[in-house]
Amino acid sequence: MFEPFTDVVPSFFGWLNQGPMTLTLFLHTVIVLPMYFIYKQEKARLEQEEG
Repeated sequence: MFEPFTDVVPSFFGWLNQGPMTLTLFLHTVIVLPMYFIYKQEKARLEQEEG
């Protein structure tokens, strides 16, 4: 998954461009997981208001 990374300026985006798996893991960590927790939190809040 990770290959030796050489670039003129070692950047975060160059690291993300290593391969498809790196980008997928990054996006799931940054976007999907917080959305899941927000969903659970809002669902609990709505159920509390109903009952």
